[in-house]
Amino acid sequence: MLDFRLKVFCAVARNLSFTKASQELHITQPAISKHIQELEQEYGVLLFNRLNTGIELTDAGKMFLLHTQNILEQYRLLDFEMKLFSHLQEGELRIGATATVAQYILPSYLASFAEKFKQVQLSLVQDSVQNTEDAVADGRLDMGLVESSCGNPHLRYIPFLRDELVLVAPATGRWALLDVIMPADLISLPLVVGREELEILVGQLVEYGVEKSRLKVAMLLDGIEGIKRYIKQVDCVALVSRQAVSDEINSGVLKVIDIEGIAMNRNIVFVRRHGEVAELSKDFIDYMREWYKASI
Repeated sequence: MLDFRLKVFCAVARNLSFTKASQELHITQPAISKHIQELEQEYGVLLFNRLNTGIELTDAGKMFLLHTQNILEQYRLLDFEMKLFSHLQEGELRIGATATVAQYILPSYLASFAEKFKQVQLSLVQDSVQNTEDAVADGRLDMGLVESSCGNPHLRYIPFLRDELVLVAPATGRWALLDVIMPADLISLPLVVGREELEILVGQLVEYGVEKSRLKVAMLLDGIEGIKRYIKQVDCVALVSRQAVSDEINSGVLKVIDIEGIAMNRNIVFVRRHGEVAELSKDFIDYMREWYKASI
């Protein structure tokens, strides 16, 4: 189905070498040259400049590469989904997730999966990390998706994505005038934060000599929706998951304030039992990882 010449072109463009492309694709160099020449003749443009020192992409070649990469990625996803569809059976998949994941990450994936694979019944339970992991361990849930896992030895953890914590302020408030602050400046800012996020922040501040007791915590509030409502009413800053406030940041409702020298990330991971696991769980995990990879 896929024009093999596109793969040849990408291999040559990636290596900037006909020889290396032939080695990568396990075909002869004359065959590589023939495929490139056919593409150039078909479109009436040169895709590569042939130099004494090697080859380089022409402007047309750069444009062709951009489109070709998109085509190859879409074909890879098509191939993945068709193979997935061919062996997915009817069944139920019970998923557990923490608040940020359940509210801001999973819904779009669940909607996409449910639309394509209507034979699978999905259910989602929102709970804490500990409760989600316990439910997976004892079989009440088929799998979970959590951040900052508890490290249960009876469970397997599969990396998914990194969740960045960011300091934000209402765009209309006084703190939005700040672009970058030093770690020590945090002691002067009224802070709204969840318990877990506070501990992550404190861990980052240790090397800067800023103790937890010096932070001006205006409100300790678990739950991102509560935090977002709070900072709409009170002019303060909040430490939250970027995933949870991406819409507000993009629309200009909230502004990110960078903290010099500090980057706070936590891993979001799939959780499932060791040993025999339902094929449906594996398929869903593969689906989410493939589509996340395609989106970045």
